Amino acid sequence: MEERDRALYIISVAAELAGVHAQTLRIYERKGLIAPGRTAGGSRRYSDRDISLLRRIQELTTAGVSLAGVRKILELEVQLEGAAEQILDLEATIENLHGELRERVEAVHRQYRRTLVPVRTAVVDIRR
Repeated sequence: MEERDRALYIISVAAELAGVHAQTLRIYERKGLIAPGRTAGGSRRYSDRDISLLRRIQELTTAGVSLAGVRKILELEVQLEGAAEQILDLEATIENLHGELRERVEAVHRQYRRTLVPVRTAVVDIRR
């Protein structure tokens, strides 16, 4: 588990860190915008990643986006993040394939060098 995902903060601390009221966090949870960790006793615990998410939600709602709009934006941001990771993976694959292709082309060139006869030793019929 990444350190950012460790659920550390109780609801009052998380609310203070995010700049909202604790009741707002409960509303966000009911609306499905955030899913804090829970202790064995059922108490909410928020991670640094949760705090970042809460700040992003606040940023969007302050800009006038409804909670339904916030949910959609967050979903799209997750999709974009996944697409960006896929693009990076594809770029790495392409770079690996280019390297492999360069190696194969060089191997073919080496093979040609072995099978070609130097001009100095070649017998050429100059008769026409």
